[in-house]
Parts: sequence; C-alpha cells; structure tokens
Amino acid sequence: MPLDRRQSAGYMTNWAARLFARAIDQKLKPLGLSSGYLPVFFALADGSARTQKQLARDASIEQPTMAATLNRMERDGLITREKDSDDRRVTHIRLSDQARTNAADIQTIVNQVNETALSGLNSLEQRVFLDALGKVTTALAKAEDAE
Repeated sequence: MPLDRRQSAGYMTNWAARLFARAIDQKLKPLGLSSGYLPVFFALADGSARTQKQLARDASIEQPTMAATLNRMERDGLITREKDSDDRRVTHIRLSDQARTNAADIQTIVNQVNETALSGLNSLEQRVFLDALGKVTTALAKAEDAE
C-alpha cells in the first residue's frame, strides 16, 4: 500500500504549519519580525511577565530554543528582562514598549493569514476544524505528559 500524505494527519498538519509560517513570515518581514517570535508575543500580549521556563512550557518549545529566541528578541528590542526583587535568580520577561506598539499589526497579520487559510471552509466547517484541531493537540499533549 503506497503512502498517501493527504491521509496522514501528522503530515498534513505539519505541511499546513509550514505554509502558515511562510505566509506569516512574509507579512511580518517589513516589521523586522518572524513567526518564531509569535509564541512569545502570544504569551506576553496581555502585559504579563513570565520566566523563560514558563514561556518554554506554555509555548511547548525546548529551553535551548526558547533561550535563543529570547536572546534574538532582546537584541531586536522586543523584550525586557527584569530581575525579581525578592529572588535575584529569577528573571521576568516582558514585551518592550516597541513590541507592544507592533501588537496590533501582528494581530492583523495573523488574522489575515488565518482568514486566507480558512477561506475554503464555511463558518460551520471552520468551527468544527478548530474544535477538532484543539482535541488533537490536547490528546497529543496528554500523551506527551504521560511519557
């Protein structure tokens, strides 16, 4: 039996993710940003501060990758790091003023790409798709936690 990538949930999800990333990267490029920064933007968009460990956990990104991402974001003036006043070993990370000014543009770009991606589905299909994708990610996260 030949392999059919269109019948593989993993392959199709990965392919869609790569296409999403390319589309978002293309639109973020004029802002000097990349899709790799989005998990940090999403996690900190509410104005909160988090530690690197919390960000890595929340974004399901390995610590070394998160460290490299945060270093690039700090270099680009997108985050600030503040030592905890009670425990100097703890560093809190926040979006910088510059990053917060980009937040509306980033949200617009993400919305545009999502709209394009979902344009072939009617509103009911979109809700079903997002609900199903949520269930898939929950199942995979539970399986990962169980290992």
